[in-house]
Amino acid sequence: MTYANVVYSYGPEKFMTKCKETGIDGIILPDLPFEEKEEFDPVCKKYGVDLISLITPTSENRAAMIAKNAEGFLYIVSSLGVTGTRDVIDSDLGPIIKTVRENTKIPCAVGFGISTPEQAAKMAGISDGAIVGSAIIKIIKEYGRDAAPHVGEYIKSMKNAL
Repeated sequence: MTYANVVYSYGPEKFMTKCKETGIDGIILPDLPFEEKEEFDPVCKKYGVDLISLITPTSENRAAMIAKNAEGFLYIVSSLGVTGTRDVIDSDLGPIIKTVRENTKIPCAVGFGISTPEQAAKMAGISDGAIVGSAIIKIIKEYGRDAAPHVGEYIKSMKNAL
């Protein structure tokens, strides 16, 4: 996951070459609107890198279109606002996931703010998986070079909840 400007500044061709060389199967550019994905999509396809689409709680009218054209998997954003851990995720994602299921066979996973095993279980229960990022970054920030066992335990707790 990075920003479109990073890829653009580095050079999309050069960036996708590096992705292919290092075994990256897909990229997420959260600031890239679906309607502007053609700027990167051809070079992604050339190197076999899926350009992962996001669907947000406000994407209701566009969810079917995004799902029909998605590659790899769909990233369903759990809630509005900036990324980071949340105490409560209360968005009703049922209608969006129903629309996704009606328009594509690729998996969809819910992310954005998931930080507890209970949240992961709830999101994986309505989709194909849960995406956790910020909570892992917090552990790394806290423990630095000694973070690996702590991250491992955290991931194990999340997995055990599923």
